[in-house]
Order: sequence, then C-alpha cells, then structure tokens
Amino acid sequence: MSSTEATTRRTRRITRAPLLAAATAAALVASTLVATPPASAASFNMQGWATQCGGTTGGGSASPVTVTSGSQLVSEMQASGARVIRVSGSLSISGMQKVAANKTIIGVGSGAAITGGGLNVASVSNVIIRNINFRNWSDDAINVQYSTRVWIDHNSFTNGNDGAVDIKRASDCATVSWNRVFGHDKSFLLGHSDDNSGEDSGKLRVTYHNNWFDGSNQRHPRVRFGNPVHVFNNYYNNVGGYGVASTEGAGVLVEGNYFENTDDPYHLGEASSGPGTLVARNNHFVNSGSGQAGGSVRSLPYSVTVDPAANVKSIVTGGAGTGRI
Repeated sequence: MSSTEATTRRTRRITRAPLLAAATAAALVASTLVATPPASAASFNMQGWATQCGGTTGGGSASPVTVTSGSQLVSEMQASGARVIRVSGSLSISGMQKVAANKTIIGVGSGAAITGGGLNVASVSNVIIRNINFRNWSDDAINVQYSTRVWIDHNSFTNGNDGAVDIKRASDCATVSWNRVFGHDKSFLLGHSDDNSGEDSGKLRVTYHNNWFDGSNQRHPRVRFGNPVHVFNNYYNNVGGYGVASTEGAGVLVEGNYFENTDDPYHLGEASSGPGTLVARNNHFVNSGSGQAGGSVRSLPYSVTVDPAANVKSIVTGGAGTGRI
C-alpha cells in the first residue's frame, strides 16, 4: 500500500465518520431478513454469476489427465479442446502462462501447488480452477481478462508479488468462492483502471462468496464499474487495510459476511478512484468498524441461500482453501 493510499484512507476515516452511522442505519432499515437453513446448508456447488451467461463447465466430462511437472501443466492447459487437468504435487512455472478455453484445472489432495508464476485466463471462456495452492507468484496468481464463464474455487493464495485474483478488461460472469488468502497484500481486484469504463461498463459481474481473508490487507474485492457484484458469506479476519471498496460507479451488494478485527469493512471510493454504490445488509461485526454504504445496486438474476452471518466464521474456516473437495 502506497503512502498516498494510506494517507487517503486515514483522511477518509476522519471525514466520513459522521456519515457512517447514518449509512449503517439506512442499510438496516432497507435490509430484509430472510429465513435461512442451519450452517450445515453451505454448499460447495457452483453458485452466482458463473452459473449465468450459459453456465461454466470447464473441461466437462473429458477424461482426466494428471500432470506432475510445470511443463506438462503448461502443455495441457494450452492445448485445444476440453481438458480436465489434475495437478499432482508442487509444480513450478514462470511468468503468466495462458489457459485455453474449456479447461478444468484441479489439484489432487491438499498438496497440489503452482509456484513461481501464474495462470493467464485471457480472451477465452469456460474455465474452472480449483484446489490449488498458489505461492510465490511473480505477477498475478490468476489473471482473468476479456474472458467469461470462469469459476475460481477452493484455492489457497499466499506470499505472491501482486494480485491473487485479478478480473478485468470486460470479463464477465465469474464466481470466486471458498478460497483462502493469507500472508499476502492484494487479494481480489475487479477492474484494473479508472479510465477503462468503455470496455468494463455493463461487464465485470462477479460473485465472491465463502472466501476466507485471513490477515490479508486489501482488495476483498476492490471493484470498478461492475454492477451488480455480489459479496456474501465471506469471513474477514484481521484485515489490515480494508475489506470491500466500491468505486467508479460500481454497484456492490455486501451481505451475510463476518467481519472480525477489521477496522474498515467496506467503503465507497478508494485512493483516487471515485465512489460507486454499496448496499450492506445482515453482516456481523466483531471488534470491527461499521462500514460505509450508500446508493442502490441492480438486482441479481440468480438466487442463492445466504447463511446467517453469525455462522459464517465456522462455515468458512471449516470449508475454505485446499484439501476440502
């Protein structure tokens, strides 16, 4: 985090303090309590935006192939046609390696890892990435651009250089679920630049749910332009910078999340980026700030079961990250 961002954030906390109570009260009045099943109802099935735009199947029913080296991984995920690629062991790659369309990349057990480099999901559709430990990446762990129908699920991210999952440049209909981010700064970026509205407006519709932000610092997510973006049932623990930022006209629904030891759960605008809108409802706060909400968000085209926020800590810590599927 730059000194400019840090100064901006400190100034925002001071100047917006009188607005927080009013925004929070308005959000409480506007919220609707919905009957939900017990904690055991949390589903590992695909949910949210990745189910839209025709749905996401990845490699589908293609016969699985197991890869045990970085070169094998790169060869299989860049091949044409549908592939189900099983990652066995810790595989080292360099740079950002392209993933072709119609691919499922899934780790074997809890020890499958991709280290050193990242996966570039660029100008393709229908990609699933699950159950991988990403460590020590040199750029982004996963970069998604000009792509649709992407599901990023049950991965763990730690100690990388830049973003864990960046989704940008007119990408659409993606779900980021049940991941754990720890020992890392920049988690989930949605929309890379304030001047890219021409490509991004009407796109960047993403669902973030049941992720565990475990001592990570910022971008959980940081959103530009996307509307509606859905952030539900995530667990924020010891977040050093901020949780969710809605900027540049984005519309973000933040519901049923558990914020613990998180001074700045969510807010409008970030650094030099102008504000978006944010609707917050039914969130749970433990030793955390109250957040800044405002405006309205477009309606979602899908339905999901949102677990009670008070149950989310146990649900997410018991299910997020690798080795759970």
